[in-house]
Amino acid sequence: MTTEIRVPTLGESVTEATVAKWFKQVGDAVAQDEPLLELETDKVALEVTAPSAGALLEIRVQAGETVEVNALLGVIDEAAKGATAAPKAAAAAAPAAAPAAPAAEDGPIMPAAAKMIREFDLDARAITGTGKGGRITKEDVVAYMDNRKPGAAAPVVVSERQVERVPMTRLRKRIAQRLKEAQNTAAMLTTYNEVDMTAVMGLRDLYKDMFERKHGVKMGFMSFFAKACSHALMEMPDVNASIDGEDIVYHRYTDIGIATSTPAGLVVPVVRGVEGKGFADIEKAIAALAVKAREGKLALDDLQGGTFSITNGGVFGSLMSSPILNPPQSAILGMHAIKKRPVVVNDQIVIRPMMYLALSYDHRLVDGAGAVTFLVRVKEALEDPQRLLLDL
Repeated sequence: MTTEIRVPTLGESVTEATVAKWFKQVGDAVAQDEPLLELETDKVALEVTAPSAGALLEIRVQAGETVEVNALLGVIDEAAKGATAAPKAAAAAAPAAAPAAPAAEDGPIMPAAAKMIREFDLDARAITGTGKGGRITKEDVVAYMDNRKPGAAAPVVVSERQVERVPMTRLRKRIAQRLKEAQNTAAMLTTYNEVDMTAVMGLRDLYKDMFERKHGVKMGFMSFFAKACSHALMEMPDVNASIDGEDIVYHRYTDIGIATSTPAGLVVPVVRGVEGKGFADIEKAIAALAVKAREGKLALDDLQGGTFSITNGGVFGSLMSSPILNPPQSAILGMHAIKKRPVVVNDQIVIRPMMYLALSYDHRLVDGAGAVTFLVRVKEALEDPQRLLLDL
């Protein structure tokens, strides 16, 4: 008996994906619910698991190919177990596989590897296969190309300077598209301010150990900013709104996206209902989403529906920047590095830990006065964090 492996439902408005990589090869044993391959959509990477146990009989779609929802990806032979299914699987998969490349001395070549060997005009005999039975895998070809001597076809070498050309991932394409859409569609403007972080840093230093012992999570700066923004958003509804056609949609809640850098690109998972959460709940939500982002396990629901976003370039050392909107949201706050600077306090020059804040906003919806007022409210809450506890 065989079981088909098909593309699952990818989420609202997502109809296609790209096969990023297969974790199994034809003939490999698979357990039920074991990850078989990774699909990359415009928003997230997701794993497709085995619907049943057996051996991988066929791979119908190779890495790099685009598939639609419910497309056939491969077939599992439930009666077979592991390597015993390999000859049968190879024969069954032959019609759908890419044209064969010359076999290397150590074993056969997997279809994705064969495709790369043809594209870059490589000598298969020079590539060491590390797959089962000495098979040459796509990873073997990539490793060979990374380590080979100058003068080969790819990467292109001029003197000792190397140039490598790689396709953009679907996620990177989508990021580029959305950022350009934001610039082309919104009347984007940025206003700036600075915040004295003395009070927040002092409060954090005083209670961080007690906080972690009680709640099991570290107290970071992001919870202060999320809470401050939530308070300001409830006061300034335009900043928490979005444009839908000719309508303005006002959100009476604050679902705040926290921009997170991952190896695959920038993603913005959403912390829901910040207005009703305490600091510990916010920190736990941020920590959980960060782990999922790093492991590539974010679901589409984690990324959709935010009403406002925060991005922290300060973790990379940025002193000042103008963040780009995350459509359809009307505003985004940019945090930056904390630097000690001389400032005037009560007519005295003192050294304080200062941070520049930047609020980019859609001027079609948010007036300058509203944007400036919002940023001032955030500044006031951070410089006097008791306001957050007293809802002032």
